[in-house]
Amino acid sequence: MKDKPHNHWLILIVLALAQFMVVLDSSVVNVALPSILKSFSMTTSSLQWIVTAYTLTFGGFLLLGGRAADLYGRKKIFLIGVSFFGLISLLNGLSPSGTFLIATRALQGLAGAFMSPAALSIVLVSYKEGHERNIALSVWGAVASGGAAAGVLLGGLLTEYVGWRWNFFINVPVTLGILYFAWRIVPKHESEETHNDLDLPGAISVTAGMMSIVYGLSNGPSHGWTNLSTLSFFVAGILLLAFFIFNEKRAKNPLVPLSIFKIRSLTGANLTLFPVVASMFSLFFFLSLYVQDVLRYSPVRAGLTFLVVPIMIAISATNVPRIISKIGARPVLITGPLLIASALLYLTRLPVNGHYLTNILPALVMLGLGAGSSFVSGTITATSGVSGRKSGLASGILNTTQQIGGSLGLAVLTGVASTAITNATSHLPTNIAKSQIVAYAEVQGFHAAFLVGSLIAVSASIVAIFMIKQTKPSKGSASPALSH
Repeated sequence: MKDKPHNHWLILIVLALAQFMVVLDSSVVNVALPSILKSFSMTTSSLQWIVTAYTLTFGGFLLLGGRAADLYGRKKIFLIGVSFFGLISLLNGLSPSGTFLIATRALQGLAGAFMSPAALSIVLVSYKEGHERNIALSVWGAVASGGAAAGVLLGGLLTEYVGWRWNFFINVPVTLGILYFAWRIVPKHESEETHNDLDLPGAISVTAGMMSIVYGLSNGPSHGWTNLSTLSFFVAGILLLAFFIFNEKRAKNPLVPLSIFKIRSLTGANLTLFPVVASMFSLFFFLSLYVQDVLRYSPVRAGLTFLVVPIMIAISATNVPRIISKIGARPVLITGPLLIASALLYLTRLPVNGHYLTNILPALVMLGLGAGSSFVSGTITATSGVSGRKSGLASGILNTTQQIGGSLGLAVLTGVASTAITNATSHLPTNIAKSQIVAYAEVQGFHAAFLVGSLIAVSASIVAIFMIKQTKPSKGSASPALSH
């Protein structure tokens, strides 16, 4: 590894800000959806595509984006991704119709899929494995896990005070700032591979397969899990991924050398983070509905509800490297999901007339602490033992795990909630006032989703127990610039 520049702490901030923007844009529009619905007179079914189009292309192209960073240069791919992201964000805000917005959101997800793994791979090769890298990845993990909560808050503020279009316009000056500093201070990070042959059959099959599965997961709750179209996308995705694995075994320069999964820490950490994200991201979705539909919070108040989450994540993430240096990552990765499970279990007691301080705040505190612990320790574990020439690929795999986990978790738990709401509606207690019938049924659905979500989070802890090996705590000292 080359000597780091004196301003390497600023490089980390620039890269983390780019990742923050990518994660933020997956949730920032949630609070703005009712306003967008009115602006374009969209149907409720088409409205979901404003979110789905972004997650679909982002999740589908992550492996391709990560491998492209390894083959063609990390800084080059990062700058291209950031430039495209900023341009498309401008077009998002200028959208003349709902159809145009959906199309540009898909392109925005594509840009993020190249930008995010390239940024993380630069972080991985810039800091020596051990405590120094752990400090850097604690910043990265805090950003990755806090972006969703911050998106809900920022989306509420922008939508209420300056209009929904500023959820996208805000990205433009941020991307210009990132481009300026990245161009000036981020080293070249040229490819370390001996070739630049992109495995096109592998790239096409894995991208199409991932997009097909994400599409099926996104539409399962609305179209039905046994619907022919839903099953067709699942089957197509499985067949494409099967071809991808077959191709990777035969290709001279595969897109994803399957030997990378022999790195136990990488495989174990990804299998652990998959259910973590599946359980955690659904909490934001259902709790947002609860505070707006049941408690009748305004967009700003709904956003402020989640302010405590990024604060708790920051507290957790900044302390995790020190804990890992003493006891190793495994205990932290086992404990983090249990805190998330406790938060979800606490929310199964939500009443129709809930109070923030007693019914919501304790759960969000536990969620923030658990998310910060899980993401930081999981990222550190998943990237340990990975060579620099495969850092982009490892980053792409890590991001893909989180994206697919979030899509699957939301799809499954939305189905659980819908079923519970239907059952609750047909078995309402006689003492429920007519004005509260809908709210009561909704809350019963949320209870069911939170309960299943807590079980999913517990499964992450169980996976960590059996898949993650205890390693000797790192005794390396942190870089002075990063220790403050």
